[in-house]
Amino acid sequence: MHHLLYNNAIIVTKAQYKAEEFIQKKIELFKDQDEPFYAVDLEDICNKHIRWLTLMPRVTPHYAVKCNDDTNIIKLLAYLGTGFDCASKGEIEKVMNVGVSADRIIYANPCKQSSYIRYAQEVGVETMTFDNEQELLKIKQIHPNAKLVLRIVTEDSDAVCRFSMKFGADMNTARRLIEKAREINLEIVGVSFHCGSGQMTSKAFVDAITNARTIMDYGIKLGFNMNLLDLGGGFPGNTGTEDYFAEIATAVNRALEEYFPDDGSIRIIAEPGRYYVASAYTLATNVIAIREMINPETGDMNYMYYINDGVYGSFNCVFYDHYVPQPSFFANNESNEKFTSSIWGPTCDGLDCIHSSIKIPKLNVGDWILWKNMGAYTISAAVQFNGLPFGTPLYFMSKQFWYTVKSAFQPRRKKSQFDAQLHRLNSNDCSNEIEDDMLPWLPEDLIEDFIPVLTSQ
Repeated sequence: MHHLLYNNAIIVTKAQYKAEEFIQKKIELFKDQDEPFYAVDLEDICNKHIRWLTLMPRVTPHYAVKCNDDTNIIKLLAYLGTGFDCASKGEIEKVMNVGVSADRIIYANPCKQSSYIRYAQEVGVETMTFDNEQELLKIKQIHPNAKLVLRIVTEDSDAVCRFSMKFGADMNTARRLIEKAREINLEIVGVSFHCGSGQMTSKAFVDAITNARTIMDYGIKLGFNMNLLDLGGGFPGNTGTEDYFAEIATAVNRALEEYFPDDGSIRIIAEPGRYYVASAYTLATNVIAIREMINPETGDMNYMYYINDGVYGSFNCVFYDHYVPQPSFFANNESNEKFTSSIWGPTCDGLDCIHSSIKIPKLNVGDWILWKNMGAYTISAAVQFNGLPFGTPLYFMSKQFWYTVKSAFQPRRKKSQFDAQLHRLNSNDCSNEIEDDMLPWLPEDLIEDFIPVLTSQ
């Protein structure tokens, strides 16, 4: 049981758990473990998928791998039927390694390294974006049979992270690029856009869909079979943003009905990232040190708390995603009395500050701080600076829900001297899910490689 956190274990619980309850139970059972960890609610991801299909049934989601390239998330979403938005050779390789076919991938990076285009051609990834003439010429030389998607610029001033200053052709440039593609005999199949990561208004999507219709009509006029519309990403995914997403979905559906009526001629996709994973991840960090500081102006006691994950690890989102993470606490740490405090990461860098000033209850060394909505742009950009680990994912799902998706995690079997024993285990389960009475099935020297499931009432 002490190896619970290793090897991508999926913990199947007898009852449904909220992330906070699951974290508290894990801490109670493993009091000697104080490393940071994520509670990853796989049911939350499944429910997000159901909500997407319900609210935008015409739009096929292609998960943005850059947001969180966790292999178990990719496996689950592949099983649920999503496509994938990949931005590099590494992401394409990672997705295809879990069995995703090339036709479910869009290479959605308008400015690609030549060797990566060549790799895409070798593995059969044909659909890719572009927004400039040099990219067209490069693709013509390396991957002339590619199915090209022209990315247009958007108004993304209301997004958390803006992309328009870096990517996207304006309307006049888009027309010239279509003309150039026809001149050099390349195939353009559609138009894409991105309204910025964490977009909180629907108008940006409606305006972009309107512009996409104009550009697609121009492509059709020049003889191209324009059959793909890519709505990009930007869909909110934090807890509490459900109404924003519903508003965006309603506006998107209306715009699609007006400009792209459902006559079977257009395939519509999108590239949600944070929508799927943001709320599924809750990070648990441990207070490892405290400094008490007297404010010379007020005489009040201020506190500096040092925790075991920081801006080089999971909290890189503070710098790169403009995120302001909010701490929460277990009931025994909640108090009406709050003190001016700062929260710091564990590295030796003075920039490793998560909150420079925040009012929170008084904490002690060894207390746990929880951080919700930490699934987007956290793990995917984290490094172990100073040799310090960042949060390890610990996946959980209720037993009832597990039986509907367990096939997603079926291991790709490798032959070994223990093949017969492993086949017996895999034929009954596929998530490292091992009940206590199953342990005698395992060879003595393989027990360390399998992860017991934490089953709780």
